[in-house]
Amino acid sequence: MTLPSDSVGVSPPKGARTSDYDYELPEARIAQRPVEPRDASRLLVVDRTTGGVSHRTFRDVLGLIPEGDAIVLNTTKVFRARLLGHRESGGPAEILLLRPAEGHADGVHFEAMIHPGGKLRPGRVVTIADGFKVEIVDTTPRRTRIVKLHTDGDPLAAIETHGHVPLPPYIERADEAGDVNRYQTVYAREAGSVAAPTAGLHFTDDLLAQMQAKGVERVNVLLHVGAGTFRPVSDEDPSQHLMHDEWCEVTPEAADRLNAVRARGNKIWVVGTTGVRTLETATDAHGIVQPYTGDTNIFLRPPYQFRGVDHLITNFHLPKSTLVMLVAAFAGYEQTMHAYRVAVENEYRFYSYGDAMCII
Repeated sequence: MTLPSDSVGVSPPKGARTSDYDYELPEARIAQRPVEPRDASRLLVVDRTTGGVSHRTFRDVLGLIPEGDAIVLNTTKVFRARLLGHRESGGPAEILLLRPAEGHADGVHFEAMIHPGGKLRPGRVVTIADGFKVEIVDTTPRRTRIVKLHTDGDPLAAIETHGHVPLPPYIERADEAGDVNRYQTVYAREAGSVAAPTAGLHFTDDLLAQMQAKGVERVNVLLHVGAGTFRPVSDEDPSQHLMHDEWCEVTPEAADRLNAVRARGNKIWVVGTTGVRTLETATDAHGIVQPYTGDTNIFLRPPYQFRGVDHLITNFHLPKSTLVMLVAAFAGYEQTMHAYRVAVENEYRFYSYGDAMCII
């Protein structure tokens, strides 16, 4: 597709094309397992004012956030959304439950991604375990499926008993017992995500307690992360990318507390791109956070003027992804790509189980 500025013979600015967000990453830099303890991971601090970067340990974030500022956490919880079973022919099948199906409140209909898609047409059945089968019901306009769970008892209990931790595809191993807790933030509360809000994986209960003792205000929001978060942008013009929907919530209490923080002259630090998308969905043009409950498909990319976020803590994201574009919108394109180059050169660990970046 031709970008608008191409039509007058002028190249678009850096950061306008999807290919601008590509970068070289040695495979060895993709973290396959987390570090222990959680807050021992590395932290690349990026200063938007000076353009400088510095190398810290994640627990040093305590010294970066002043008393009176607020830290925003996404309290979503990953559920065992990956179901492995066999088709009626005996061949293997995989179903990734995404969210309750729209228009169904019965607890047994879900929107899902399936494999192999060509062999699992509506009417086919996948057996997960004795007393647990999944029926393919329909195909959505997004090419996902509507599936129906058939269980002898509580379907949510069957998912938790027989499902697997939905590790992202770049973690090239099967899920293990340790992933049940480790691919989950210590403050996870409400089940509904198929991917962890990974910037939060670095926090420990002790680190959060130290922040509270220092006078940093903790505010919880909620966004249930969908599999679309990993989908790369395939069109060279990012504006043509169809952004996925994710359900989020900012309660009236959370909105009031965040507005009070801003009113007294303090700043809002958001942990993770999911929290950023939630706040930017809920914040109006005047910078006032409004209560919000519902889906969001907000796509934050340059140029964008942030309304509800002052500082960002995030992990390192996939090339040409909506998430790296979000970071570039916040930190600036050149500064973001420079930080990524520095991280690669200094052998930071990338992606979900990798290290973190703090943009001040």
